Amino acid sequence: MDPCTFSTDSFAPREQRTAWSEWFQPVFDVLSDDDDGRGFSGRYKIWKIGDISLTWASAPAARTVRLPSHVRRSPIDHWVITYCRNGPTAMSTRSGQLDARPGVPFVWSLGHDSDSRRTTAERLQLYLPRDSFSSSRASLDMAVGSAVVGQHGTMLADYMVMLERNMASLTAEDAARLPAAIEVMVAACLAPSPDRAASALRQIELTLMERVRQAVRRNLRSPSLGPDKLCREAAMSRSQLYRVLEDEGGAAAYIRRCRLAESFTMLCDTSKSVAIGRLAELLCFADASTFSRAFRREFGMSPSEARNSALAGVYPTMSPSRANVSGTRSFGDCLRP
Repeated sequence: MDPCTFSTDSFAPREQRTAWSEWFQPVFDVLSDDDDGRGFSGRYKIWKIGDISLTWASAPAARTVRLPSHVRRSPIDHWVITYCRNGPTAMSTRSGQLDARPGVPFVWSLGHDSDSRRTTAERLQLYLPRDSFSSSRASLDMAVGSAVVGQHGTMLADYMVMLERNMASLTAEDAARLPAAIEVMVAACLAPSPDRAASALRQIELTLMERVRQAVRRNLRSPSLGPDKLCREAAMSRSQLYRVLEDEGGAAAYIRRCRLAESFTMLCDTSKSVAIGRLAELLCFADASTFSRAFRREFGMSPSEARNSALAGVYPTMSPSRANVSGTRSFGDCLRP
């Protein structure tokens, strides 16, 4: 699925702030305290998923104001869930003052006037239409003007990151299922209960798998990466880790597959010439022989054969099942009832 995009980079620096502000009219006024003529480089992506919108933005620090006049001119009453991994946001709403820390998602509503200040940071937002989320109306209304803290806030943040990462590969068939999946996950995070957790089980498992994937990617070259460290890095118990990686053959097998996939990519990069023994060392294999045997079992060829093919311009490819080290289930599979 391709997003609708907007960027101020094509405008002259003196026009960028105005262009960014006009992009959001008549929903918001976007104001900047720093008007020194150096420009305002902002980028925005929006994916339409039925009536839901997922957005990603990167822009300098700014103030965003939705006045009663905006509400009258643009009567959109969507709930909004915002997540900024690195920057804090200060927001005033009819519910009071909200100071959202980096990494903590928070909920607000376009149905009310608001005034927010944010630092330079990337942010993700889910725009949830009131008519399509009628069954979750009470929990969303109660959450307006508040941050979603604790393990459920972390889960919701990870879910939003996972959604954005998978948008490029989302098929039309999967997109049709996604709104219902988003609704059950949002309900499970905002108003937790055993029944809601059961309804969102597939979304929770997918989010936990994404958390594991990121933790493994960060530590591929760490010799200490194993089940204990992975539990700490992914913030989950051993029983959760076992359940998430059961279809992968366990944590050790999954880590080994990720390392082998990384080695395959490095061997096929003709701009680099890391010796095979050094590659084995970098990716924490006991020695070059152990690495070569594991590589052949996984890909049906030796490391030197993979490199020689790439050097000859005949790039070897991994089969989809071997290339997919983010989980045996696809994103689309986890949207199915």
